[in-house]
Amino acid sequence: MTSTIFAAATAAGRAAVAVVRVSGPEAGRAVAELTGRRAPKPRVAALRVLRDEDGRRIDQALVLWFPGPESYTGEDSAEFHVHGGPAVVSSLLSRLQALGLRLAEPGEFTRRAFENGKLDLAQAEGVADLIEAETDAQRRQALDQLGGALGRAQERWRASLVEALAVFEAAVDFPDEEVPADVAEQARPVLAGLIGELEAAVEDARRGERVREGFRIALVGAPNAGKSTLLNALAGRDAAIVTATPGTTRDVIEVPMVLGGYKALLADTAGIRDAEDEIEAEGVRRARAWAEEADLRLWVVDGSGPGAAEIGVGLVRAGDLCLITKEDLAEGPATDWARGMAEAWGLAVVRMSAHSAKDIGQLREGLAATVVGALAGSESPTATRLRHRELLGEAIERLRRALDETELPELAAEDVRLASRALDRVTGRIHPEDVLDRVFASFCIGK
Repeated sequence: MTSTIFAAATAAGRAAVAVVRVSGPEAGRAVAELTGRRAPKPRVAALRVLRDEDGRRIDQALVLWFPGPESYTGEDSAEFHVHGGPAVVSSLLSRLQALGLRLAEPGEFTRRAFENGKLDLAQAEGVADLIEAETDAQRRQALDQLGGALGRAQERWRASLVEALAVFEAAVDFPDEEVPADVAEQARPVLAGLIGELEAAVEDARRGERVREGFRIALVGAPNAGKSTLLNALAGRDAAIVTATPGTTRDVIEVPMVLGGYKALLADTAGIRDAEDEIEAEGVRRARAWAEEADLRLWVVDGSGPGAAEIGVGLVRAGDLCLITKEDLAEGPATDWARGMAEAWGLAVVRMSAHSAKDIGQLREGLAATVVGALAGSESPTATRLRHRELLGEAIERLRRALDETELPELAAEDVRLASRALDRVTGRIHPEDVLDRVFASFCIGK
């Protein structure tokens, strides 16, 4: 028999109200033991006194009853809405444990919802994303995921696979019947169209990942170019140490921001130069690695400098931005040099001062426009995680092989089946246990 689990569904600490959830076959008994009465009418809040094993009052609470399968988990479930003091919550949790119920593991309520067919795996991930959402864009994307957008797309893709598989199996099973010799070729346009859809979904998944995790912007340049000062100005706080000593920044300093309604990660990195010691060398290595993975690099150049500033070959690329800083100081030879290099590399150039509120405001507006242009779309991405992207990529690879094997329908049919299995794993139709463990381990307890 499935065990009955319980957990606080609200954050620890003092609050006006705390919610404790119970799910499983013993949920009804727990309500009766705590209140001395049967469970209230389904989905109707009832005011009840909760008592401990000695009959002493724990609290006066609102009790809600959700009989299965019409509940979040698909099981009999109950919620206790109590006053949010730590002592009240602790007493209620202790009482539930004394009744033989088990404290839920992270994500166990949602995992039971998945196992009982209330959610598919992609929807369950949408629940986690909604809990973690920090921006309106993340919230909208998570709601689409929770609403089953990926599951609906997967069903559409699966229908195309079934159509192609039927053609291949007809060629295999009825070779001597009145079946056209080129019947397997009829699957080619179906497979080609599906590959195109999946490739678009993979590309969109990268956008979805960036909406979830943040658009990555790296500040790169030589030591003392003004990167840390610029980071602090954009962040609106002293996130990085600023000194006149070159090489002060040794590690990558990440600052989360909201630009144009989207989450962004702005990173100050170690100055690029031939390192003078082992620690600085490691900082430069990390700076290069972060910058190479970034979505946008801001090459910061001290415009008052005497000449060429060091910058790693290939570190910046076309579409990045060259920021010539310290406009409030006298212009040096580095300004003309940076403009020439920026033109050669295909970078837009902005001359500015990190101490000018107007310049910082204009830079923020420009960065926000870049982020919105990269992440916005008429619809939220269908796939939003690396796991989705990897499985879609596996399906694409199998379908491409099937396209090359249309003259060998037995092999093509097997590759179509394997592509279908990869897509089924996206929503959990086929789910190795270790995948479920990894997905639900990221949830908070109580959800």
